[in-house]
Amino acid sequence: MKSIHRKRDKNLGLLELIAIALGGMVGGGIFTILGISVALIGYLTPVAIIIGGFIASLAAYSYVKLGVFYQEEGATYSFYKLTYPNSKLAASTIGWFVIFGYISTLALYAYTFASYAISSFEFANNLWVRKLIAIGIIIVFAIINIASVKGMGKLEDLMVYSKLLILGFISFVLIQNGQSDFTTFIQQLGSDIEHSSTLSILIVASITFVAYEGFQLVINAVNEMSQPEKNIPRAIYSAIFLAVLIYVVIAIGALYAIPINDIIKNQEYALASGAQDVLGSMGANLVIFGALLASSSAISGTLFGSSRQMAVIAADGYFPHFLTKRKQSIPVQAIITMSFIACILITIGGLQLILEFGSITFLLVSLLMAIANFKIRDKTNSSVFITISSIVGLALGGILILYYEFQNKPQQMIAILVLYCLLFFFAWVYSRPKKVNA
Repeated sequence: MKSIHRKRDKNLGLLELIAIALGGMVGGGIFTILGISVALIGYLTPVAIIIGGFIASLAAYSYVKLGVFYQEEGATYSFYKLTYPNSKLAASTIGWFVIFGYISTLALYAYTFASYAISSFEFANNLWVRKLIAIGIIIVFAIINIASVKGMGKLEDLMVYSKLLILGFISFVLIQNGQSDFTTFIQQLGSDIEHSSTLSILIVASITFVAYEGFQLVINAVNEMSQPEKNIPRAIYSAIFLAVLIYVVIAIGALYAIPINDIIKNQEYALASGAQDVLGSMGANLVIFGALLASSSAISGTLFGSSRQMAVIAADGYFPHFLTKRKQSIPVQAIITMSFIACILITIGGLQLILEFGSITFLLVSLLMAIANFKIRDKTNSSVFITISSIVGLALGGILILYYEFQNKPQQMIAILVLYCLLFFFAWVYSRPKKVNA
């Protein structure tokens, strides 16, 4: 039986919901993943991106089914809690993990925004200037999210659809003006097929999963959307398709115009440096503007959805109670708290570590959602074949990322495990009955 839902204001339509999902996906991830992918598999990067999108679609299937059935804005946390009502520790643990995963992406997107914002200035390498700008942009979007749900939705529309047009235009121009042609591209692709293993392609595809993190933010807005039964699946699948499309176009554009060695060397600024070489300063400025739009909408969309999830978790006692406070359905305290913690992460550094933690976390919780959906597959009217395929695919993706981390960054793996232990400790503390009933 479905739970009782909060009264809906229905301010958000399909376009706003797609924008929220794309805002959470097409952010800082593609700008960093592009260089890593090219370094590992070269011209096969677009193939890995498409496979990564397929993995994201497998994850989305269970989210859509559970989202339509439960219609709870807590998404990951609420679905697991309702499917396994007697597992308080598990619900608390998932809540803590997923929220800190969102916080890590907020910090990453803000850092990406700051990096591109000052990339053409003399103080581009000044770490503290970059951090101050990153903190400032988080504060700006916290204020916007607190001020108005409808205003945020319209602004998200403008930023997301503008950035898609700009990034698509940039990629098209790079392809038209690049140093490669179609024949050369195909030859390079064939060479990389011969020299790259299937395992390396699948590893890169799994790593790209973090670039699709954000589609589930749509479900967090269920109390503010119209026709959730129709709009949840439409928004999520449309957003994933558009994300795959723009990522592939960006990757092809970069490979056409920018030497592979330059992409690998300038991973965070590959598109900007490539546009500078091919199109001059105007092209570089256009890329920078597109990157600023991408990271801005990612900050806004992630903060919007994840703050509502945090408020739901706090209402059940697994976070401090003050995080439940809302003003006209807006979880003000949750927005402020998440923004504050993201600013702390930016200040102390270590964003690469936090990013890896976030990617593993979202793959793990997506796997748990697939398992939960399988448990109540008759109620959600889910395909057994697709659901089992989701479980296998997501588990394989997680194993491949762990294998990559173990082979390349063993110390970082240890740090991630320590962070998991700390979060699990706090989840345990807040799962105790006296905390829940406080």
